[in-house]
Amino acid sequence: MAGKRRRPGSHHRPLAFSAIAVTLVGLLLISLRLVPGSPLGPAADTGQAIASGRSADTANRSTRPQSSPSPSLEPLPFTPQSLDDLDIEGWYGWSVLDKRTGKIIGSKNMTETSTTASMVKSWIVADYLRRTAEAGQTPSSAKLADATKIIRDSDNVLAQRFYNDVGRSASIKRLIKTCGLTDSKVSSDGGWSETNLSPRDTARLGLCIDDGRAAGPKWTDWLLNEMRLVRGAGDFGIRKVFPAKVQKTIAIKNGWIDRPEKQEMHVSCMAIGDTWTMGVMVRAPLNLGWDYAIDNCQKITEALLRPAT
Repeated sequence: MAGKRRRPGSHHRPLAFSAIAVTLVGLLLISLRLVPGSPLGPAADTGQAIASGRSADTANRSTRPQSSPSPSLEPLPFTPQSLDDLDIEGWYGWSVLDKRTGKIIGSKNMTETSTTASMVKSWIVADYLRRTAEAGQTPSSAKLADATKIIRDSDNVLAQRFYNDVGRSASIKRLIKTCGLTDSKVSSDGGWSETNLSPRDTARLGLCIDDGRAAGPKWTDWLLNEMRLVRGAGDFGIRKVFPAKVQKTIAIKNGWIDRPEKQEMHVSCMAIGDTWTMGVMVRAPLNLGWDYAIDNCQKITEALLRPAT
């Protein structure tokens, strides 16, 4: 019996079905790549490194705009220079601290000390306020009024009371430790006016008041405001070289006292500006008078002032 005849071309059907299946699978994969969120979809261009560790835009890296460098700091209003040729009799030194960087510039003798007189009252009041807050107490209105007189008017009697309250020379030892002073020392008899600071340590004291270490977080703004409101005989020196509008923003505390035993007048000036703190100290011959000694604090500052641009 003869076998069944195959239809022409029947032996090619399996191959045709395979080709069609492959084509359909390919079309399906392509469509899946176009579906948002599909795991087969294209990776999002986030600008970050992709899984392979390569940047998504490596090819364009050389043409990317580069970020601009941080702008340089504005210069301080003072220029470091020698004042040896300044027409001043007696001893004097100065120092400026950049609050932004901590850098200190100053005269060659900025580490030498002189007596502070009333300038140290800024620390005595700060020490009292900080310690009172640390004890969980608040100064009375009367005590704050006394502190105002010490700072604004340089009241000696009230300053002595506060000095006794904070432990006399123990307070000056805290000053040296708290503010990181390296040149200064407590007076031999413990009196506040005999405290010895250098111009460099005076600038450091200014920073210590400004950054809150001296008076503590609760009272720093109050103290700085009182120092901006210094008036009367104590309003001289560093800030007087600035325009009136700027002067109002500069906190100061000055000291002045005659030392007959040395035939000298000692003047100490501290100022706290927006980006800087400064200390100027003068020892002038006693016979030249107070105006001469006090004016030299301003004269030194003026000589250091950067020319207006």
